[in-house]
Amino acid sequence: MLDFRLDTFLEVCRWMNFTKAAQALHITQPAVSQHIRYLEHLYGVRLFDYQGKRPVLTEAGETLLSAATTMKHDTLVLQERMQTLGKGHRSLIFGVTLTIGDFVAPVPLACYLRQNPEADVRLTVANTHELLRRLDSGEIDFAIVEGFFEKREYESLPFSREAYLAVCGVQHPIPEAPCQMEDLLGERLLLREPGSGTREILERFLEGRNLTVRDFRRTAQVGSLHAIKTLVRQGCGITFLYEAAVREELDAGLLRRLPVEGFPLSHDFTFLWRRGSLFAAEYRAVFEQLQPAAASADACKTATGATGQPQNRQKPLTIASSWPKV
Repeated sequence: MLDFRLDTFLEVCRWMNFTKAAQALHITQPAVSQHIRYLEHLYGVRLFDYQGKRPVLTEAGETLLSAATTMKHDTLVLQERMQTLGKGHRSLIFGVTLTIGDFVAPVPLACYLRQNPEADVRLTVANTHELLRRLDSGEIDFAIVEGFFEKREYESLPFSREAYLAVCGVQHPIPEAPCQMEDLLGERLLLREPGSGTREILERFLEGRNLTVRDFRRTAQVGSLHAIKTLVRQGCGITFLYEAAVREELDAGLLRRLPVEGFPLSHDFTFLWRRGSLFAAEYRAVFEQLQPAAASADACKTATGATGQPQNRQKPLTIASSWPKV
């Protein structure tokens, strides 16, 4: 059981405000201050400095925040495990990003379920930012993400490496000759919402060229990959997506690659969990079951795609996993 004073510390870190933390915990502000002083005395360090009246974490405070977040996560996982004892299996709750959920995860997850027919699986699909938040708060056990993350906060394994490319409709007037990113700024850019890994990789590429998405003449922010691809097919703009998300349309001649200098990029999809988790060995065991099927499916798609035949995309599974039999 997590010490209630660590709960208070986490709440203060959430708000960076003692009054708001007290309100969220339904205790008095002096009680919050007392809990923080207790922890500082226990560890013999200051956890907060102050900029005016605003608390700011010290280096020691940052260290405790990382550890306490993992402890909170593991406490919630343990509670879940205790509730399922005697039922013959344990549930696994995890999350994937939208591209992975629609185009990468279904095949390995189907293989996993065939090997573990008793599995109790709940799978959350959200953007990278939201999945990391849910992981930190103990709502999910691990995640497979396409976006960037703080490596000091999470242990990770590369799940797959994916090509990231620019695409447009087949009738789009952009010439097929190689072009610079600056040549595309007059186009409407169709992109995902902030926090999406698909968007973040583009933003980082642009940043390296002293550009932002705001430099495009027009933009349209759309939270659905299917909607983005439909709009691009209809000639409403250009977009940047992982090849896994557009392979079917490229093979069918419904979209075409844009030969932009520097593309395609390569980027890892990453399997990750809270650093220092007591359940790390079990997360690694799940990875060992899922990842080979993902690699095999990707190789199969690439080989078939080379023939020009369209791929039949599996429908996304929105379901959570039993632990593997190890």
